[in-house]
Amino acid sequence: MMPRLTFDPDLLRRYDRPGPRYTSYPTAPQFGPDFGEAELRRAIQDSNGDPIPRRLSLYVHVPFCLSPCFYCGCNRVITRDRSRGDAYLTHLCREIAAIAPLFDRDREVIQLHFGGGTPNFLSATQLRCTVDVLRRHFRFSDAPDRDISIELDPRTVLPQDIAELAQAGFNRASLGVQDFDPAVQDAVNRVQGVEQTRAVVDACRAHGFRSVNIDLIYGLPNQTVDGFRRTLDTVIAMRPDRLAVYSYAHLPDMFKAQRQLDARLLPDAETKLALLQLAIETLTAAGYEYIGMDHFALPDDELAQAQARGGLHRNFMGYTTHADSDLIGLGVSAISHIGTSFSQNPRDLPGWQTALDEGRLPVFRGMFMSEDDQLRADLIQRLMCQGEIPASALERRYGIDFRAYFADALAQLAPLASDGLVQIGEDRIEVTARGRLLLRNIAMCFDHYLQRPVERPRFSRAI
Repeated sequence: MMPRLTFDPDLLRRYDRPGPRYTSYPTAPQFGPDFGEAELRRAIQDSNGDPIPRRLSLYVHVPFCLSPCFYCGCNRVITRDRSRGDAYLTHLCREIAAIAPLFDRDREVIQLHFGGGTPNFLSATQLRCTVDVLRRHFRFSDAPDRDISIELDPRTVLPQDIAELAQAGFNRASLGVQDFDPAVQDAVNRVQGVEQTRAVVDACRAHGFRSVNIDLIYGLPNQTVDGFRRTLDTVIAMRPDRLAVYSYAHLPDMFKAQRQLDARLLPDAETKLALLQLAIETLTAAGYEYIGMDHFALPDDELAQAQARGGLHRNFMGYTTHADSDLIGLGVSAISHIGTSFSQNPRDLPGWQTALDEGRLPVFRGMFMSEDDQLRADLIQRLMCQGEIPASALERRYGIDFRAYFADALAQLAPLASDGLVQIGEDRIEVTARGRLLLRNIAMCFDHYLQRPVERPRFSRAI
């Protein structure tokens, strides 16, 4: 079991440095152009050869948004032309038809997630038809823990849309809120009412959705402790099953939309730290458990239960309960994790469409994982999900002497151990209550790619 976290402001200030979020290892900046369609086909064939068929998780990226949210760092296309959705779905269906036959039919789909962008830029009917296409090409599991989830913008979804989505099999929803404070909403160009959000939450519950998540962000322009407290109280009254409370990463050189923000309105470091402390204390007092990396869940939610039994998993969709599955990314910019490979579709819409028009699987970069990558990925996965590094188990699984193999990493970890972030035992390393908010910093000690003497890619800060 994970220890209850301890909030130590002085410690967090010292360790607030840039680093990967470890939704994968190796991280996406390590993907290269030498991995293309032929390599993806080989990865799928190799994965099909596993003695026990691995289940499948599908991710569908819908890039369109009606208006820009200035904090956003996602891959999206701003348009009010709804007809662009039809053209996009035409190409998406081509991609589905091209890749699905490559997977053995005994491989069941246990998870499907629509992300964006704004997936409900598409109508509920279009979304239902897309699920129908996927069902025709893949074999969906009938297991009770099967997930079909979607990210929703409450400003543009109606209760009757939720009814149609439920009929299509959707049983989880994630709603973007960020902050209900009017001054914050004006600054980030996302004006959203409490009642319209509550109506979507109520509709999801009325139509049998198993789980509702709400996203919040701390560190936005005009954010104050008092204003964010009101937002937290309002959201808690809706009683979502899960919450994600993300740190805003201001990287305007990387994300053009953020150049629209007035950086002078961003809260200073002390205020941002206070916002995080407020979120943690308020949510845990309300009965939510801290899962890790910004995520909270009620104790009876499947995410919390998966962590308790050691079955939590982390990938490009965040934390998930489905650890034993290959991830197939569909749509522009989507990332797949098949066997020991990663691959990404073109990040630009024309490049993705052109590949499909030419009859090619749309792959523009990726990589095969080395044995060292697989070992470190396994280690980081256990760290990020369960708060431990099972040294003895890794020794047996990979045939290594843990202390000799990771001598450099352990040397980097020593100061973190001295600060009480981890406890290093004979057969395992365990994250302490003081270290739970700094999982990224601990994982960075074991990241081989961060040790190379080259210019590092830019990452968000830990806090």
